[in-house]
Amino acid sequence: MYDDILVPTDGSAAADAAVEHAVTLAERFDATLHALYVVDSTAYSSLEAGSQMVAEALEDEGEAAVDRIAAAANDADLPVVESVVSGTAYRSILEYAGEEDIDLITMGTHGRRGIDRYLLGSVTERVVRSADQPVLTVRYHKDEAE
Repeated sequence: MYDDILVPTDGSAAADAAVEHAVTLAERFDATLHALYVVDSTAYSSLEAGSQMVAEALEDEGEAAVDRIAAAANDADLPVVESVVSGTAYRSILEYAGEEDIDLITMGTHGRRGIDRYLLGSVTERVVRSADQPVLTVRYHKDEAE
């Protein structure tokens, strides 16, 4: 059913919450896990000075985030593909999913409340609305993580 499972990450605890679910599903279906970090070019594109330093710092953060997912996959003896790309987060996730023939996208969500939830929407919400593949969202509960 699932041969390739994508776990996009931004390095946050909310994103990490989805990793356990993705690993469990990959084990069950003998799937390859894909760890993806998107260096969001909009985060530093307006900076004139120091934009290269910001981009490099974000790439380093991305490498560390996908390495954590790869370690979880390796612990479960699963094949893993690590990718760090630049672009707009939700678009890059959707493009990667299409190009790599992903069967399932597993993402964390931080469960925003109030008006923030209605403004622009999160990356996860945009992926859920636009993906051709099924998307499993995993809610992060700060109290459970502590």
